[in-house]
Amino acid sequence: MTDDVLRSAAATATADSPRSARTPRAGVRTTAVDGSVPGLSRRARLVLVLLCAAQFAMAIDFSILNVALPSLGTDLGLGQANLQWAVTAFALPSGGFLLLAGRLGDLVGRRRMFLAGLGLFTVASLAATLAAGPAMFLAARAVQGLGAAVTIPTAMALLTTMFPEGPARNRALGVSGMVLSLGFTLGMLLGGVLTSSLGWRSTMALNVVMALPVLVAAPLLLTESRPERRPKLDVPGAVTVTGGLLALIFALSTAAESSWTRPEVLVALVAAVLLLGAFVVVEQRTAEPLVSLGVLRRRTVAWGNLGGLVTFSMASSLTFLLTLYMQEIRHLSPFESGLVFGVTGLGAAGTGLVASRLVNRFGSRTVLVGGLTIQAVTTAVLLATGAAGGVWLILVFCTVAFGGHMAAVVSYGITATSGLSNREQGLATGLLTTAQQVGVTVGIPILSALYAAHAATLRAGGADRAHAMLGGIHLGIATNAAIVLAAAVLIGVALRRVAHR
Repeated sequence: MTDDVLRSAAATATADSPRSARTPRAGVRTTAVDGSVPGLSRRARLVLVLLCAAQFAMAIDFSILNVALPSLGTDLGLGQANLQWAVTAFALPSGGFLLLAGRLGDLVGRRRMFLAGLGLFTVASLAATLAAGPAMFLAARAVQGLGAAVTIPTAMALLTTMFPEGPARNRALGVSGMVLSLGFTLGMLLGGVLTSSLGWRSTMALNVVMALPVLVAAPLLLTESRPERRPKLDVPGAVTVTGGLLALIFALSTAAESSWTRPEVLVALVAAVLLLGAFVVVEQRTAEPLVSLGVLRRRTVAWGNLGGLVTFSMASSLTFLLTLYMQEIRHLSPFESGLVFGVTGLGAAGTGLVASRLVNRFGSRTVLVGGLTIQAVTTAVLLATGAAGGVWLILVFCTVAFGGHMAAVVSYGITATSGLSNREQGLATGLLTTAQQVGVTVGIPILSALYAAHAATLRAGGADRAHAMLGGIHLGIATNAAIVLAAAVLIGVALRRVAHR
């Protein structure tokens, strides 16, 4: 990333942003008397690069292994029935421990937690690279997920506390959103290229190569956050919310690979409901809750995170549906499909920078609702795909849909972290990243079940395989667009009286 882009991305608050003027951060020059837009110190820009580099490594890991799964299973002797555990073993801890890790960063120090999480992720990635069998590999993937759960929310909290609320933070979150999008889309491309040329182990080794420079530079650039008083951890709250999230993600991940009616899925869903319900009761009664329910009752936090949940769940499920279309109906190879998504992702990634400028001008509510609306409308256009053609339609309109998605990602991050004190930013970013992870997990199993049921009905009615699949895909796309549009309307109404800078 060029220095000019970073300087633009790190632009600080303008003179008409009183909150920013009152709460300067380390490395941020206060507003000039003439009202000009000040800049950031070189160290502050380096910190932004450092935190984005860590997020980039995590984002790549979320998608890089997907293409390598068949090769990995053959090499390690991991059967087809258990192959999904290569993904699930990472997804469980990476989603289940996000909220706890984000809050621990508030309590014991974000720099300490960031370094511990990234170190754990690096060591586990090396172990996964060298794994001699499935047990070692799956254990390493689980530790990778735990490292990611610690690193992601603390990196976000370090970012939001360093940059003052307003245009400075908006631009930083815009860069962060762009980097996450690039990481996820490039992960799909790199997975195919590396697996074809160097084997699946190279996809895990890449994590080590990317994380080591960050581990070396972080102690030199990051300063430790200091809690206002000696912390006391809400153990019952930590146990119930972590257990509930683990059960929920396990149920959703398993349902995506098998069926919603499997006993373990139903048991996990019941356990998730009971544990998360117990968590709410615990938080209402404890003097020092892990998650202050007052924070959750803030409209910006609650509705902002709903926007994140919807945009991530529907973007991931759209990718799933379009992958089925391109590979099963249009007969594109996995690499060609990854290339299509890589092009659309690269085209949409620039929206991250533009979105923050739009937020500065129009407010995060307007950009969040607008981004969701664009995502919904352009998703609906993809109903025009047929048994022949359609790839160019995906390239054009999927790029716009993901552009709307990126606008929603940036603006929901700004919305859900605004108006909160620095000591609550770990909690806010823990909620933020939990919404992302649960969203990525929940969208595919729900819409894949809808797709499969409708395709089976059409097949039973006499339709050939291709047209039955196309009918199921179209129903999934229509449902996807309807959910995103409904969320845009609800969020627009709920936040209409809330002003955001």
